[in-house]
Amino acid sequence: MKLTAEEKQKIFSQHGKSKQDTGSPESQIALFSNRIRHLTEHLKNNKKDFNTQRALLKLVGKRRRLLDYLKKRDIERYRAIIKALDLRK
Repeated sequence: MKLTAEEKQKIFSQHGKSKQDTGSPESQIALFSNRIRHLTEHLKNNKKDFNTQRALLKLVGKRRRLLDYLKKRDIERYRAIIKALDLRK
């Protein structure tokens, strides 16, 4: 699944500071979460796709590291992104 530029801008405008805010932890976490949801759905249908499974695990690790960084830097922003994306922790 390739995200179009409009879909990415929508994600960045919802969770970042602006449409061009691609580097903030919140926008990156939102983008990773979108890709994780898509890969999870793919793996439900293709159980033996081990390359995708590895890519999913790497994405989850990246998102986890970004969440840990955000938690250390600003706990309020961390709580806001967890609530906005409906992530459990």
